[in-house]
Amino acid sequence: MIVGIVLLVVIVILIAWLVGIYNRLVSLRNRFKNAFAQIDVQLKRRYDLIPNLVETAKGYIKHERGTLEAVTQARNLAVTAVGKASANPGDPEAMKGLSSAEAQLTGALGRLIAVAEAYPDLKANQTMSQLMEELTSTENKVAFSRQAYNDAVMTYNTAREVFPNSIIASSAGFKEAQLFVIERSEEREAVKVSFS
Repeated sequence: MIVGIVLLVVIVILIAWLVGIYNRLVSLRNRFKNAFAQIDVQLKRRYDLIPNLVETAKGYIKHERGTLEAVTQARNLAVTAVGKASANPGDPEAMKGLSSAEAQLTGALGRLIAVAEAYPDLKANQTMSQLMEELTSTENKVAFSRQAYNDAVMTYNTAREVFPNSIIASSAGFKEAQLFVIERSEEREAVKVSFS
């Protein structure tokens, strides 16, 4: 009888321990999804600023139509990519697509800013100055949010990979989450300026 009670207590403790591991993994997964939602908010703010920036610049840099079109196209690609990543934060393919789209957008914005530097009237425009200031502020918020997301993903992935959590994670379908890393190869390219 005592052996049966001890065995029952051990089984209850083991089940409670396994449930605790499962619940912790769920909590960590929800934490990184929430962290991505914060990135999403900042990226949407950034994407909303870009058309205003392009419209303001359009009147001044008519000869730089290709640069303006590149910024608009890169923004549209990034909006599509963030939509896919928002549907499943941490998905490796969606996060790689978002990282690539963000790198293209950052490169296109860098070229626009470099071109804008060549137009003193545009640099002096108050609307352009305000938009650039807002964009800079938003870029900082995106970087901070991305760091918080990557920290949450790292915590989740670590908890998912350690023993015995790895057994529960694999059997319960907890997949590895992807970090949000932007490789900015476009920023290393020379800025192309055309006055044709």
